[in-house]
Amino acid sequence: MTLATSAPSGLPSARMVLLKGVTERGFLFFTNYESRKGRELAANPHAALVFYWREQNRQVRVTGRVTKLSTAESDAYFATRPSASRLAAMASRQSRVIPSRAALLDRYAELEGRYQNGDPPRPINWGGYCVHPNEIEFWQQGANRLHDRLRYRKRGGVWILQRLSP
Repeated sequence: MTLATSAPSGLPSARMVLLKGVTERGFLFFTNYESRKGRELAANPHAALVFYWREQNRQVRVTGRVTKLSTAESDAYFATRPSASRLAAMASRQSRVIPSRAALLDRYAELEGRYQNGDPPRPINWGGYCVHPNEIEFWQQGANRLHDRLRYRKRGGVWILQRLSP
């Protein structure tokens, strides 16, 4: 999915992230809290998501408030990741400037040696987020650009359906 956040200055930023779950609370993903997206979410805990299916000519847009998942939820998910992915999360200072790719690979190799006989622990700067939706829009391409758009907005705990002009 595409995750869009914004810096305190209002400058938008978007990137692809892996959706790891949808619950009654919202849409879940995991990342380094010190990454650009993590820093932006700390300063402005709101985001937009876009899911796009070109072959079906459809997309879903979501906006909402973002909260961190609990330590227990982050630990539980981290433990399911392959060891190599856990080591990569530990080795990476995501979104930070590094001297070279070799430095990253050296750090990874160091961690690989350190944890060859055990499970690498979840770094404290890595975990999950939940986007709690307050608006969801479903879009389907229509002939002659007469697209179908349905928007659900949450008002006082109730979802209100509105049809939008293309």
